[in-house]
Amino acid sequence: MPQPPVTIILPVFNEVETIDGTLTSLIGQDYEGAFDLIVADGGSTDGTREKLERWADTTPNVTVIDNDRRVQSYGLNAAAEASDSPFLVRADGHTHYAPDYVRQSVNTVIETGAAAGGRMNPVGTNPFGRAVAAAMNSRLTMGPARFHHANRREVVDTVYLGAFPREDFLDLGGFRAFPSGAAEDADFYHRWNRTGRTVVVDPVIHSEYTPRQEPGALWSQYYRYGLGKSEMLWINGRLPSPRPLAPAILVVGLTSAGVAGMITKKWWPFFLGLGSWLTVVGTVAIRSRESMVRVMAAAMIMHTSYGFGVLQGLVRGPRAVAYLKEGQGRTLPRKA
Repeated sequence: MPQPPVTIILPVFNEVETIDGTLTSLIGQDYEGAFDLIVADGGSTDGTREKLERWADTTPNVTVIDNDRRVQSYGLNAAAEASDSPFLVRADGHTHYAPDYVRQSVNTVIETGAAAGGRMNPVGTNPFGRAVAAAMNSRLTMGPARFHHANRREVVDTVYLGAFPREDFLDLGGFRAFPSGAAEDADFYHRWNRTGRTVVVDPVIHSEYTPRQEPGALWSQYYRYGLGKSEMLWINGRLPSPRPLAPAILVVGLTSAGVAGMITKKWWPFFLGLGSWLTVVGTVAIRSRESMVRVMAAAMIMHTSYGFGVLQGLVRGPRAVAYLKEGQGRTLPRKA
């Protein structure tokens, strides 16, 4: 059967170092049906926009649109609205895609009737980035989320990126924009599941994600991830899973034990908790082929920043996301 038309939707902002590789892998897809790529640029100032314009001038199926609000969710929604294809494949500027990425994505959507995505396969490009990738590949760091570890097609709560019928995307209202600028994927698939639809992860949908390459950038990223999960809790009334609570419990436990130690001079609870945590991240580091110190540092940054983000979001309360209940925070006019 002929493969149906597909639109790849790609939000970007200041991606000058990776955008050429990303676009090369997307334009070089082996998809035999018609496909186009709509890039929503959030006002890049580092030369990304100039590169995008050159791509659009020389590649007929590349279109660049403006994302005036800069936020990734708005860019995705704007690209989806500009498309007229029956299927959408989401892409990210920090990722390199296998030549059959689009074909496998669409095939899985058609075969299962579900939204579909692959595993997140992190590949670092400098010593710290490789340490981050090693930490991300461990269940002891990231927990049992199946989009990190699945070896077969299975139903899950969320996936990395994803593909879906455009009609269902519009019916759901697209992605919502949280104050943190994160968690739009998890929220989208959470709402998707609550409508009776399903999400599947399929490892044959292969891509390679470039994680943050510096400690400060990693801290900021995972802090926003944790903040976003609390925002999801306030707006949806529940979390998709209890996984995000583990880093928050770690931070609260160690902080409480430290304060109690200063007051009572009994330090054994603190050192017991700290020793247990160091044992976990040390095990992650030993199992990897990267620098033990860097892997431990990466895992500890991810745990603590995520935990602090969750706690900060809980303290902020529901008022920070109240506008989402009024239908704001997305550009699509459909009911979510």
